[in-house]
Parts: sequence; C-alpha cells; structure tokens
Amino acid sequence: MDENRARTVVDTLRDRGVDAHLAKAGVYQFGVRIALPGGREALWDTDGTAGLEAQVMANGMLVGFVPVIEGSDSFDTGQVVEAIVHTDYDQPIARRRTTPVPAAAPLPRQGGVFRRFFDGFRYR
Repeated sequence: MDENRARTVVDTLRDRGVDAHLAKAGVYQFGVRIALPGGREALWDTDGTAGLEAQVMANGMLVGFVPVIEGSDSFDTGQVVEAIVHTDYDQPIARRRTTPVPAAAPLPRQGGVFRRFFDGFRYR
C-alpha cells in the first residue's frame, strides 16, 4: 500500500470511530495498524503485496492473521475500509463478521494542526 492510500484509509477509519494509525513497516512500505482490545493490534497490508491481508500481534508475537481477501488487489479505498471494519479478530484465523458493526464516535485525525509540517507537505 502506498503512503497516500494508507493515510486515506487511516483517516476514513478514524472518521468511523476505529482506532487506526499509519504503520511504517520499512522504507517506502506503509500499512494500517488497528488497535484491538487486550493489547493486540492488527497490521494490515504492510508487506507490499497486491492483496489485502493482516497479521494480528500481541507483545510482538503473532497470535492470529487475516488470510488474503479474494479480489482485494482491485479494491478501492471504501472497500478496503469496509473489509477492515467488518473483520472479527477474536479467532486465530480472522473471518468476516456476520453481524453489523455498531456505530462509534469519530476519532480526531492524527497530527492535528501541524500534520502537514510533520509529513513534509507530501500530500494535499
């Protein structure tokens, strides 16, 4: 996932009340980090492949994963957000939720007023 797309996904998730953060996995490798209950976190698409998948980590250890979602290599931003929001992370091999996700209050975007300064004016 490129940096601007990852940032857009994070902003959209935070607007929906999901505690999402931009994950910097390496040089020019970006993804989405979702904070989960119990000190776990889901790292979405940090490996640079075309398909959308995630690793669920707790204290630096792999405790679960989301297998590659079929057809996700052609997802637009809205479909990526929906896939992330509707994932049930409670099982070692995560699945899509069968019940609707409850609405949550939006979270503020990261960076605040100085966001563009911190990021070096790389986006609009």
